[in-house]
Amino acid sequence: MSTYHATIDWAFAGEDFLRHRYSREHTVTLGGGTVIPGSASPHIVRAPWSRADAMDPEAAFTAALSQCHMLWFLDVAARAGFSVATYRDEAEGALDKRADGKLVMTRVVLRPAATFEGKAPTAEELAHLHHRAHEECFLANSVTSEVVVEPR
Repeated sequence: MSTYHATIDWAFAGEDFLRHRYSREHTVTLGGGTVIPGSASPHIVRAPWSRADAMDPEAAFTAALSQCHMLWFLDVAARAGFSVATYRDEAEGALDKRADGKLVMTRVVLRPAATFEGKAPTAEELAHLHHRAHEECFLANSVTSEVVVEPR
């Protein structure tokens, strides 16, 4: 078993906490020491109580799924004999209400585009590489949201 750590730090710096007039800005410190500015999504908490240029949990969720898929794709491609030169994914996560009214991340669409050095996979081989990467991704195997891979 592996364990991972993140430390979230926040301190009150607002007008009236009980009236929800406080900043949602915080820091996320990863186990290796990387510090990332964090905030509630400005789609959920309006400015000035959120920060548009900081990582919000919904974007982080989407990015984590995209990152996991990419790392597995690179591994699967290398094992299949394909040398990846570039990889870009313009992933999109959707926050929506469930039938019970709770907001949840209902769907994440990954739109990876890769270029290759030397021999490139056929369309069928590329689809198989992405399918294998999706099957191996720890995070995709851990969530209940629909995760769709649409290779470009």
